[in-house]
Amino acid sequence: MDNEMSNANDTVRSDKNHVWHHLVQHKPFEQTDPLVIVEGKGMRVKDINGREYLDAVSGGVWTVNVGYGRDRIANAVRDQLVRMCYFANTAGNVPGAQFAEKLIEKMPGMSRVYYSNSGSEANEKAYKMVRQISSLYHDGNRHKIIYRDRDYHGTTIGALSSTGQFERKEQYGPFVPGFVEIPHCCCYRCPFGKAYGSCEIECAQALEETLLREGPDTVGAVVLEPVTAGGGVIPPVPEYLPMISDICRKYGVLLHIDEVVCGLGRTGKWFGYQHYGIQPDIVTMAKGVASGYAAISCTVTTEAVFDRFKANPDERLHYFRDISTFGGCTAGPVAALENLRIIQEEKLLENVTEMGEYILQRLHALQEKYSLIGDVRGKGLFVGMELVKDRQSREPVEESVPMRIAADCTKQGVLIGRTNRSFRKHNNTIALSPALIATRDDLDEIVTALDVALGNL
Repeated sequence: MDNEMSNANDTVRSDKNHVWHHLVQHKPFEQTDPLVIVEGKGMRVKDINGREYLDAVSGGVWTVNVGYGRDRIANAVRDQLVRMCYFANTAGNVPGAQFAEKLIEKMPGMSRVYYSNSGSEANEKAYKMVRQISSLYHDGNRHKIIYRDRDYHGTTIGALSSTGQFERKEQYGPFVPGFVEIPHCCCYRCPFGKAYGSCEIECAQALEETLLREGPDTVGAVVLEPVTAGGGVIPPVPEYLPMISDICRKYGVLLHIDEVVCGLGRTGKWFGYQHYGIQPDIVTMAKGVASGYAAISCTVTTEAVFDRFKANPDERLHYFRDISTFGGCTAGPVAALENLRIIQEEKLLENVTEMGEYILQRLHALQEKYSLIGDVRGKGLFVGMELVKDRQSREPVEESVPMRIAADCTKQGVLIGRTNRSFRKHNNTIALSPALIATRDDLDEIVTALDVALGNL
């Protein structure tokens, strides 16, 4: 026991002295210790002091979709690494070919998979494709990419240029030119002051207005999250994405759906866009592709997009001249294969649909109890509660309020999420994304912790 305590102390000291954590202000660590997670099983993780937590955010950022401790994924990765760990994706490998085929089976209309290692990188690849198509076929004119307010597409400078979250971007400019913003689609805070049912889905019509203002022949693509994630867990109304798709088709603009968060089952279908009956040209994904057991992301395209890069093999620049070093790792696709099989074999899409309906019911019951909860929304096991000072004005609470709720839940042994330094005023949404294996008991435990925390405010 003394040796274990000594090792734990050494680890914490090394962490505090040398590790630069993500999204964390480190000044408090001069007085307190960081959370160090050492073990996970199912939906529960254990910290270095032996305390157990129910993880309601799937690894902190919506990633560990099939839960912790999956021996079959770890063993498949180990066996593959011994046989062949890596070769640049200028050549092929067995799990890369196998996973691409299985993935495409879940994505009718799509046909090609480009591997890289993060969501930001997957989106960067898509943007480069759009820009190169513009150069090859449109004299560079169709270089603009339209993105949406409140959406997030990654942490690189290019991806941040297409991100509609002010505080995420602040201090990191100047940004890449050619990215144009359209309004968000949050009905609770309609940018047009309308109410769903008596509106004309102006948030979708804004795309056509923007295209006409910019000039349709200057725009190459539109990039959207199917459900806005870190921007407040915002699912669109049913008409929204079909209208967006129709506008893109009308003006010959590529439709790029960013499934980095929603992909591989989070919303109850393989991909979030599949709830809305649309056909994208490009789909990007990362997080849940391998549930965090290995790093992998994919930029998936239609054959029509792919063909644009091989139309003239005699032209020395007429192919996609891009590489992702770790897109050649075999661990990612072999882990992704096992991850996909688990989702299928355990019928996790069905579980997500059933449990998603259940947690929304539980959260709506909390909403009736606490006037602080202005809106409850989500799809599948990806849900949020927006907190307000009063329901009449819908004035958002200060960011400190969800911070206190999250801290209280952590003390109770439940880890929850929240919008984090994304906006000036709207960092006021509690976000829940438990693993796709969640049971009613798990969800009850999460909601009970929220109930206690809300009552303690």
